[in-house]
Amino acid sequence: MRGRIWLYLSLGANVVLAAGWWTAWRHRATAPEPSPVALTNTAAAAPLTRTNFVPRRQFFHWSEIESPDYATYVANLLAIGCPEQTIRDIIIADVNALFARRRATEVMTPQQQWWRTQPDPEVEARARAQLEALETERRALLTALLGPGWETGDQISLPRPSQPGLALDGPLLGPLPAEVKQQVQDSYRRHQERWAALQQLAVAEQRTVTQAEQFRLQQQWEQELAGILSPAPLEELLLRYSPTARALREELAQLGGLELTPDQFRAWFHARRRYEQAWAALAESDSPATAQQLQQLEAQYREAIRLALGEDRYRLYQRLQDPEYRAALADAQRSGRPELADTFHAIRQALAEEVARVQTNTGLTALQREIQRRQLELEALKAQAEVLGEGLPEPPPPPTLRAHTYRAGETIISLAVQYDVPLSAILKANPGLDFHRLRPGDTIYIPVPSQ
Repeated sequence: MRGRIWLYLSLGANVVLAAGWWTAWRHRATAPEPSPVALTNTAAAAPLTRTNFVPRRQFFHWSEIESPDYATYVANLLAIGCPEQTIRDIIIADVNALFARRRATEVMTPQQQWWRTQPDPEVEARARAQLEALETERRALLTALLGPGWETGDQISLPRPSQPGLALDGPLLGPLPAEVKQQVQDSYRRHQERWAALQQLAVAEQRTVTQAEQFRLQQQWEQELAGILSPAPLEELLLRYSPTARALREELAQLGGLELTPDQFRAWFHARRRYEQAWAALAESDSPATAQQLQQLEAQYREAIRLALGEDRYRLYQRLQDPEYRAALADAQRSGRPELADTFHAIRQALAEEVARVQTNTGLTALQREIQRRQLELEALKAQAEVLGEGLPEPPPPPTLRAHTYRAGETIISLAVQYDVPLSAILKANPGLDFHRLRPGDTIYIPVPSQ
């Protein structure tokens, strides 16, 4: 019974759908077609709107526009309707990027010689000349492409507020892709921000930043860089810009006279990094054994320096710890005879011993001690001059003196006028005479003027 009811309902629904379809078809068949005249009249009645749109091929690839020849590149940009100012910005940016790569890869700058404490003047002059030549070439190319007024539209070179970055040039850092260089610069910026925050925290806590904190901050930066750079560029970057390398160059500059090869500097740098890392781990420990461990660490570090420098350089390094030897070496270098540093040092040691003897002589007044000290310094200078072959000229023969018997009322000035000799000459000829306590009958020696 229930099955019949569902059958009747299904048949009724189909009949209703069929009737609806038939009615719709009849209505469409009898509807009038729109006449051409009516379309024409409607088109004539509506105003025509014109636009500047020019139909073009809608899809192209940028490789179809770019060209290694800049003149062709400009022509292609003009052909697709690129605005003039946009073309200028694109070309200026592209040329600037090209010459930035050339500066980074073709020019050897003093910065790349990270093992030197002072820049090599020849390298500095050559780099300056190369950079000036590249800048002249860059400006000439842009003038040829964009005309003499290109600088007025240079939107790329306008100064922008930013933090100074790192010079990523040279054979290892120069060829790095632009995105890698940007990652390095971003990492350096974050490192600088963390360092500034650490300093602010120390100021707020009324203390100084500890060495252990500095080392941990450097380690954090190095770990970031290790995720960006391969080992060789990473080492180059650390040798140039890490706090460890900077501190090592400062130490060498303070010592003076210890010029290293790149290999020697690199070996010392890695030894210093290991020392800093181990020291940072021990410095904040309260263990009773910490002091002994630090002593052992210092001994290991000195041995690592000896291995890095070799025996001769290491002996020089030890001697340069003495400020007197550094001063003697500086004197010898200024004289153009650095090989005489040991001789100059011996002279300085002898001078120091004699000055100490004079200073402890209680039988002398303060003025007498000062006079003797200066006499000793003069003797040391004479000794240095003799070593350099620059002996003092023979002193002139002493002047002929005449004896004058002092009479009451005379003064040293009246005697100078009377004998027509300088006042200083009379004083020099009578070094032990007190002119304020002269008595009649005292003898005064008067120089005889030379003919």
